[in-house]
Amino acid sequence: MRPWRPPPTAVASLAHQCSLLLRRLAERHSPAPTCPSSSFLRALRCLHARLLTADLLHAPSHPHLTLRLIHLYTLSPDLATPAALFRSDPDPGPVAATSLVAAHAAAGRLRDAAAFFDAVPPARRDTVLHNAMMSAFARASLAAPAVSVFHALLGSGSLRPDDYSFTALISAVGQMHNLAAPHCTQLHCSVLKSGAAAVLSVSNALIALYMKCDTPEASWDARKVLDEMPDKDDLTWTTMVVGYVRRGDVNAARSVFEEVDGKFDVVWNAMISGYVQSGMCADAFELFRRMVSEKVPLDEFTFTSVLSACANAGFFVHGKSVHGQIIRLQPNFVPEAALPVNNALVTLYSKGGKIVIAKRIFDTMNLKDVVSWNTILSGYIDSGCLDKAVEVFKVMPYKNDLSWMVMVSGYVHGGLSEDALKLFNQMRAEDVKPCDYTYAGAIAACGELGALKHGRQLHAHLVQCGFEASNSAGNALLTMYAKCGAVNDARLVFLVMPNLDSVSWNAMISALGQHGHGREALELFDQMVAEGIDPDRISFLTILTACNHAGLVDEGFHYFESMKRDFGISPGEDHYARLIDLLGRSGRIGEARDLIKTMPFEPTPSIWEAILSGCRTNGDMEFGAYAADQLFRMIPQHDGTYILLSNTYSAAGRWVDAARVRKLMRDRGVKKEPGCSWIEVGSKIHVFLVGDTKHPEAQEVYQFLEVIGARMRKLGYVPDTKFVLHDMEPHEKEYILFAHSEKLAVGFGLLKLPPGATVTVLKNLRICGDCHTAMMFMSKAVGREIVVRDVRRFHHFKDGECSCGNYW
Repeated sequence: MRPWRPPPTAVASLAHQCSLLLRRLAERHSPAPTCPSSSFLRALRCLHARLLTADLLHAPSHPHLTLRLIHLYTLSPDLATPAALFRSDPDPGPVAATSLVAAHAAAGRLRDAAAFFDAVPPARRDTVLHNAMMSAFARASLAAPAVSVFHALLGSGSLRPDDYSFTALISAVGQMHNLAAPHCTQLHCSVLKSGAAAVLSVSNALIALYMKCDTPEASWDARKVLDEMPDKDDLTWTTMVVGYVRRGDVNAARSVFEEVDGKFDVVWNAMISGYVQSGMCADAFELFRRMVSEKVPLDEFTFTSVLSACANAGFFVHGKSVHGQIIRLQPNFVPEAALPVNNALVTLYSKGGKIVIAKRIFDTMNLKDVVSWNTILSGYIDSGCLDKAVEVFKVMPYKNDLSWMVMVSGYVHGGLSEDALKLFNQMRAEDVKPCDYTYAGAIAACGELGALKHGRQLHAHLVQCGFEASNSAGNALLTMYAKCGAVNDARLVFLVMPNLDSVSWNAMISALGQHGHGREALELFDQMVAEGIDPDRISFLTILTACNHAGLVDEGFHYFESMKRDFGISPGEDHYARLIDLLGRSGRIGEARDLIKTMPFEPTPSIWEAILSGCRTNGDMEFGAYAADQLFRMIPQHDGTYILLSNTYSAAGRWVDAARVRKLMRDRGVKKEPGCSWIEVGSKIHVFLVGDTKHPEAQEVYQFLEVIGARMRKLGYVPDTKFVLHDMEPHEKEYILFAHSEKLAVGFGLLKLPPGATVTVLKNLRICGDCHTAMMFMSKAVGREIVVRDVRRFHHFKDGECSCGNYW
């Protein structure tokens, strides 16, 4: 028995009804919904069922029904059904294939999109299908396949590319990593031959293509396309402005901007954003003021850019006025649009030192993203509120690698390097991949702790992750090795870095100076200048410090005078302090006094500290006491002033004056920072205090030092009791010297490290004269190199001598 079929008249009527319903469904959801409702898909499936029941699918008399059904399905999440309908068609055509190619490409299923294109016989493909396939490849940044499709279009014989073809092809070619001028020129010629150059979208695409090419000629060609265009829109001008900004030619961008005929807010926003990206924040703010005066519409992009400009340039007052304007205008931003504006406001107030206001804005935000959380986190760290930053970090609902990086760096800058390394290890344990900046923070922590072994491990991980070419990581490695006493490793890192910047040069110069290689530091500075890298304020600070460590007074004066004369850099208080310290330590305290009189500003605490230190070295009690009085007035709670003045009196045997200073210190409630030294042994940091008895192996260390001390005395070592700054019996002074923290740490290292290994100890204060002498004798007695990093510099003790040449 044959199945029942409706009569032809009924089929025609049903087909007409279904066609109307499909058309209404399409109109109801036009333009295509980004998130089609369940009612849309339900209605579509009902119509599908009716067509199937009436045997109207793939009916030769009504082909448009199946085509429209497939197209509507591609607007829904259900892509399997239209794919099945297409495959069941015995003669698949280009119209259905075009819908499927576009839908699958938008869903990121490029392979499926290409399969639908290939399913249509070449003879049946049309220009629209070729365009859809080229657009799909362009979206996936695949230029070569898009060009192949274009060649297939040209080779079809019966088809010709249209303006959409060229727009898709130009977009795809623009994604090429090796984009060169010939690619742009060839494509431009094809456009001119086809007559599509007069089409606005094609010309805009050509401008964007030329602007992506890095040759100077390309920007000229883009300008030529602009000049020849009969019509221009906001996209035309924006593409030109943004293109010039990306090429670093802000003046050309401004020149194009001034040609704009009409108040396109998007072009104004592009120009303001260009100024911000180029660091020309004052120009960005001035353009914003002009935008307001000319009544150009302001939107979220405008406010975000100008607030960023104010935050970056430190224009806090101007930023507040922009905030006030936002409050007055009360723009009705949707939460998604308000988000970047609020983030910019949090940044503005954080950088302006108003972290309380920043937090208040943050708390009132209806919508927050990871940028919002990172912004307030950075704000707390920059404001020195590390505890608050930790609280924010713990409650963040989502973190990215920047969140971890900010927190790791915050711990390092806050002096909590151990916590920084713990957080870094936690990050890796949670399977979050650190970026090069996060590695740089962890490596910096190793440098502060003197954890050389841990730092080497991070260096290996860094190379494995492919970050060895990163300047931030390379500079951190260089500094870490230098701070851990491995100056030769620092040299090696410097030599293999592919892109040296001023930070790299400054770090290497500083490392050489701190390790007693003053002449080499000067040679490296001169090499930097010879290679065309202009020194900055930090460069001169490091070279003056190197001169200071090496006692190179004449050279120090030369570089000090060269700052202003040769490079137009006015010396600051830190540069004067370095030079004055150099003069004082060289016994030229009178010249230091004269130099103070020539300064363009009043002496600061760092200047008077340098004077006091020089007076102690030269025994100038009167001027030293005067310098101390200035420091007591400026920084009365700083323990270093009291200690240095007391030590100056004690060294001169003026015990009453020394006791008076210590009493003054107690009366004012000033606490002395206790001296401590630490050493890395077996991936663990061991810390020793003066006269330490709490370390589990302290007794063994004392016994070992007694044995070594006997050998040192045989070599000529005599404890220098003048460095015990208390009036007591000689044997008591010798015992105090014997228990200094650096001696205990070195003794522990000699006991626990492998034979022949260098012993590297770090100290939070300056090494005393007796310990310095003792280390020279100890290095000779044990035949080992001993490295001590104190608060000022490194001392490499070997064979009874020190790298500082006893000038420290």
